[in-house]
Amino acid sequence: MTGARGRLLLLPTPLGPTPAQDVLPAPVVAAARATRHFLAERAKSARAFLRAIAHPLPLRALTITEIGHRPDVARIDAWLRPALDGEDVAIVVEAGCPGVADPGASIVARAHALDIPVKPLVGPSAILLTLMASGFNGQQFRFVGYLPQDARALVQAIAALESRARGGETQVWIETPYRNEKLFGTLLAHCAADTELCIAVSLTTAQEFIARRPIAQWRDAPLPAGLLRHPTVFALAAAPLSRRRAQ
Repeated sequence: MTGARGRLLLLPTPLGPTPAQDVLPAPVVAAARATRHFLAERAKSARAFLRAIAHPLPLRALTITEIGHRPDVARIDAWLRPALDGEDVAIVVEAGCPGVADPGASIVARAHALDIPVKPLVGPSAILLTLMASGFNGQQFRFVGYLPQDARALVQAIAALESRARGGETQVWIETPYRNEKLFGTLLAHCAADTELCIAVSLTTAQEFIARRPIAQWRDAPLPAGLLRHPTVFALAAAPLSRRRAQ
């Protein structure tokens, strides 16, 4: 009807080199193929995704605006103009779900303020997939984003994570791949032997690796060389009560 607003679609993308149809429901792919306006964390990746799902329009007929890792709040209203004019606009990030450890939240907040309907679409979230696969407490968990880079601050952050984990709350975080091995070594050096660590690497891809072990076992079982140089999610939990009682 006249004056109706379009929607802001939160469009998930595959976490790695996996065909979209293997991880995205058909209605999500259909929604992407029916959209002409995209706000992309990185335009090159968005174009590759749209080619992969065989968008029916040529790329030159689409509006693909690069918003970067930290969208400029002064430009958001202009980016949402098509939705105010009645057309859908989709946020597309590098991998996974917009607004969850990725750009999008500020745009979504502004859409709500402008009475633009927000539509989250189903797709892979590395954070939730790791939590599901860990066997840790999914009723109480905290996603803490990235840990500090400074060595002393990192050790302090890990101690805080471990303390909260012993209170029953699962701790989940991510890191830039080239820093994963250093982070892993710091965990092994500073966590208690019975603390549980789950590592999930390259989720939903052919190279997927998921393992949960006490820190003591991680110390005794080296990871395959180079494994942690890929996108990885870490989760920390206290030792199971049955094991603590046995000790």
